[in-house]
Amino acid sequence: MAFFNLLRTVLDATYRWAGYLAAIFLILILLFVGMQMISRWIGEIVVGGPDFTGYCMAAASFLALPYALNSGSHIRVNLLLNAMGRYRRYGDIWCWAVASYLTFLFARYAIKLTYESYRFNDISQGQDAWPIWIPQMSMVVGTVLLAVCALDNLICTLFAGKDNIRSAAVDAHAE
Repeated sequence: MAFFNLLRTVLDATYRWAGYLAAIFLILILLFVGMQMISRWIGEIVVGGPDFTGYCMAAASFLALPYALNSGSHIRVNLLLNAMGRYRRYGDIWCWAVASYLTFLFARYAIKLTYESYRFNDISQGQDAWPIWIPQMSMVVGTVLLAVCALDNLICTLFAGKDNIRSAAVDAHAE
């Protein structure tokens, strides 16, 4: 039992830290946009500024996925699940099984795309001319963590009877 408590703590901390990292990328977006505004005012150019802003936006979006899922920010089908009455648990299991399958496919193709970008030495089309696999790694990390999070919720629903979503809005309706 201690192992499962440790695993739960590690998984929750991982999702939380992915959310913190997403927040850092949001701050970086602010800094890049501010830097571009100031450079225009003084007549200079920030080479690759819009490109790095886009990379930060993608990183913030993908890294926030597992944190957002466990905090109840993703869209759920509570109306349908609540209407299932005593069969709601089966609906939850079905939803988590489909979500797990789809997120693992998403992660698989994100890994495959990033590997192909690395293998072919794909370079971004912007002024920065970065190897594109570097910013794509945030997509890989975010989708893999999302897939792990969905599987985690499926396993918890199967064995504990309840998922890990912590949100007052979700909990208020799930009776």
